[in-house]
Amino acid sequence: MSSPRKFRDRSEAGRLLGERVKYLKSEQPIVLALARGGVPVAFEVAQALHGPLDVLVVRKLGVPFQPEVAFGAIGEADTQVLNTKLVQRLGISREEIAAVARRERAELLRRVALYRGNRAPLELLGRTVIIVDDGLATGATARVAVEVARARGAKRIIVAVPVSAPEAAAELGRLADEVISLQVPTQFQAVGEWYEDFNQTTDDEVTSLLRKSSNTDTL
Repeated sequence: MSSPRKFRDRSEAGRLLGERVKYLKSEQPIVLALARGGVPVAFEVAQALHGPLDVLVVRKLGVPFQPEVAFGAIGEADTQVLNTKLVQRLGISREEIAAVARRERAELLRRVALYRGNRAPLELLGRTVIIVDDGLATGATARVAVEVARARGAKRIIVAVPVSAPEAAAELGRLADEVISLQVPTQFQAVGEWYEDFNQTTDDEVTSLLRKSSNTDTL
């Protein structure tokens, strides 16, 4: 197996991932991008499959005294996943969980309205769904995404990413029907270290790519 290498940017990673999942084309899958960083990757995947792209908004729940550390995540349809071991170890109270979730729920709703506008979410009932992000660190957001897709009736759920921490890939493998990761480096610290360009994806980029994809859907 070749040594892991850095991707130039999210678009290159998406093109490579698109090639990897082309075998799914006959299932006419729906590609769901985790906003925001997953959108440029998912756009290329949807282009490779000549399929529809939609956004799936998920928000991490950050530890109150260390917000960059996620103790869970929330998604559309009031879905919530908690890392109960971490919550117990850090002594995070129910009130603190509720306060963080309430704040992140407001931002989630804002982003859904901004990205999707008046357009209804794509119908997932009975469909194969590919959930795409720019990488998996803890896998918390992807776990919520899987729960959301299940709740919306998806028949088969595949999580596809350019790079993943081994533990996250293994855990997602127990929830999703399949997990595809181009690289699973044993020495993994953060998703961004596997990209030469990992600049933050903007809201304008997200809306532009979703609009561009909707003009080329062949569903």
